[in-house]
Amino acid sequence: MVAHNQVAADNAISTAAEPRRRPEPSSSSSSSSSSASSSAAPAAPARLRPCPAVPAPAPGETHFRTFRSHAEYRRITRASALLDACGFYWGPLSVHGAHERLRAEPVGTFLVRDSRQRNCFFALSVKMASGPTSIRVHFQAGRFHLDGSRETFDCLFELLEHYVAAPRRMLGAPLRQRRVRPLQELCRQRIVATVGRENLARIPLNPVLRDYLSSFPFQI
Repeated sequence: MVAHNQVAADNAISTAAEPRRRPEPSSSSSSSSSSASSSAAPAAPARLRPCPAVPAPAPGETHFRTFRSHAEYRRITRASALLDACGFYWGPLSVHGAHERLRAEPVGTFLVRDSRQRNCFFALSVKMASGPTSIRVHFQAGRFHLDGSRETFDCLFELLEHYVAAPRRMLGAPLRQRRVRPLQELCRQRIVATVGRENLARIPLNPVLRDYLSSFPFQI
């Protein structure tokens, strides 16, 4: 506020110090016109033309489609928050980059990354017996499913848990960006595996620890 008043005062002083210039007569031959123009009021300043508006991007140019409901928005937002906390989400990693990281890993090692395909949020890259491959994770009607599969899930991590625990064990251990996990994450994973995420609220803990357990209630 002080700086604004100082700038306003300086502008006022500089304006008052400079006298207003009168328009000079156009020629000496028309003295009557000159006297009339000198007595007339100064001409109004020309109006500034507004800058042309920048056209908004046409709909459909974004990589992802718009959400059909607020519930879809909440599920994708929650999935993104869980991915940020899981440690094996590699963001905008390319297909080639994901396969190169998985090539020397054991069969079943997987990671989650952003999909490059239109209308698809995430992709699952996994080391198979024949080599690394990538599978699109579709989100339709508020549920997640792998490309080519009819099994759908409310949560992306429920999908991952299902394929980790499946008899065929399509998924094994995730490829984390940090190889050494913090002790608190390991303890949380063990507690969730022991009591189950549906029973976390029954554990007699203080609110801080309970919130930490419920922030990532999965066994991955």
